Amino acid sequence: MAACLGVMALAVFLNVVLRYGFGGGVAASEELSRLLFIWVVFIGATLAYRSGEHMAFTGLVGLLRTRPAAFRAATTVIRLLVLLACVLLARGAWQQVLVGLGSHSVVLGYSTALQPLPALLCAVAIGAMACMELLRGTPLQLGHGAEVE
Repeated sequence: MAACLGVMALAVFLNVVLRYGFGGGVAASEELSRLLFIWVVFIGATLAYRSGEHMAFTGLVGLLRTRPAAFRAATTVIRLLVLLACVLLARGAWQQVLVGLGSHSVVLGYSTALQPLPALLCAVAIGAMACMELLRGTPLQLGHGAEVE
């Protein structure tokens, strides 16, 4: 993730300097930055889920903390919804990967299947983590804001 961010920052900075300083730019920097940004977003989403930092609305579930059975039921429903979202995302991403196998990017010439691929990998990774949490009965992490609410 850090390497992607570093390459993106360098490519964009170099392109800005070349455009405004010398009247030209590197066409590949935009395409490369776009591809790397997609990968950074989905890698970040996967890491955020793993560490319990994904956006969550803990107000209602936080009220159920004093009722263990209701809290476990809500946790199960939430994890099942996460799995459903992962299945839908993976299905759509897989279809886009198949479409992308037959075409290439304009400037760099990489297979455009590399653009939806991180969404597919993210869906599989988050789905696997949610399955493991569901099977282990891991309690839902209410996050930092749970004490404030």
